[in-house]
Amino acid sequence: MSVKVIFYVLNQKFLDSDDDMPEQAQQVMYYSLAIGHHVGVIDCLKTMMECPLDEYEQWFSQLPEGEARRKMAGLLKFGEITIDSTHTQLLAHAFAPLAQDANTLHQSWSQQLLQTLYDIEQEPAIYLMVKRRP
Repeated sequence: MSVKVIFYVLNQKFLDSDDDMPEQAQQVMYYSLAIGHHVGVIDCLKTMMECPLDEYEQWFSQLPEGEARRKMAGLLKFGEITIDSTHTQLLAHAFAPLAQDANTLHQSWSQQLLQTLYDIEQEPAIYLMVKRRP
């Protein structure tokens, strides 16, 4: 049985219209939805990307030593990582060279991740949950 890595994304608002809701209340609501996975509510997340664990390791091992590489390696240690608005700049800077390199096997993954990081920058309520699955 091969192990795979799944990137889940929370990228939808759960209200028909939140235009009348104050900004601070919106952030509380989004945060409440975002932490839902800690209490078993994961069906609100959509699969964004899947890859075999060994290829995931090859992918992030191309990053320079430092915080971005350590963040991505956290999946190996903990079985899951969360990528949110506090990680966008760090990871975008690290993955940008891979997204531009046509010779890397993982260019499309890097491009997809960069696009999602950009989306998170535009709407901080979006986040990624990356999990290791059998």
